Amino acid sequence: MTTDSAAPAAPAVPAVPAAYELAQVNIARLKFPLDSPELKDFVDALDPVNAVADGADGFVWRLQSETGNATDVPVFGDEWLIVNMSVWRDPDALTAFMYQGQHRELLGRRHEWFARVKEAMTALWWVEAGSRPTVADAEKALLRLREHGPTPESFTLRTPFPPPGGASA
Repeated sequence: MTTDSAAPAAPAVPAVPAAYELAQVNIARLKFPLDSPELKDFVDALDPVNAVADGADGFVWRLQSETGNATDVPVFGDEWLIVNMSVWRDPDALTAFMYQGQHRELLGRRHEWFARVKEAMTALWWVEAGSRPTVADAEKALLRLREHGPTPESFTLRTPFPPPGGASA
């Protein structure tokens, strides 16, 4: 009697969809009006950079108004603040987008266009997969981070927390 020592192949296990996705918000205080010559390079780069984000691996969603971006979405009731909010698969996907290409170039020029602010202007938090955060959610995340520092409810890329339930994203 012959025996085949090779075990039968295990059936393929379907990928389990993530229960949580990473929301991010960053706000900036403008030094000049959006329609000023000083902000022309920034404004001209919005559509191309957003298009790259929209096609990036791990991108899920971004806040936008009818203009295609969120520069006219109010935040904290301050007309000199602009908001950027998006949802990503995980911190690695967000980081990969942030530090490449034209977005990286714009980060290098941010002090030309935006005032330096000492309080937290960027926050991350986990949202249930498929849900979309609101500007009110973003404001709460920023205020929580400013008041308590990084916690599982509001954190930074430098001090990340896993999604609820303790599993890594």
